[in-house]
Amino acid sequence: QVQLVESGGGLVQAGGSLKLSCASSGRIFDFSTLGWYRQGDGHQRELVATVTPGRTTNYADSVKGRFAISRDNAKNTMYLQMNSLKPEDTAVYYCKMVSSRGTFWGQGTQVTVSS
Repeated sequence: QVQLVESGGGLVQAGGSLKLSCASSGRIFDFSTLGWYRQGDGHQRELVATVTPGRTTNYADSVKGRFAISRDNAKNTMYLQMNSLKPEDTAVYYCKMVSSRGTFWGQGTQVTVSS
């Protein structure tokens, strides 16, 4: 069973930065499409960013130019660098792995941006 563990969430003032990490226990990391999603209070879970095995990235319009997704296959870890944070970025952030063995989610990490 693949496990994903997020870290790096916290409280930050508007305009600040945070870097989220998601570590995988599986050996299929290299061949998986990875993604970050978020869910704010009263909202549905939404895509933030994805990165393919070939490192092609995709971003939600709301975070383009502010967030950057990356992956380190040697460490089985993915990252989300979040800059110029806004109060509307407040949410629980989840990492996701889509692989030939199935789809896996992390437990989530809270990001709170104060105004």
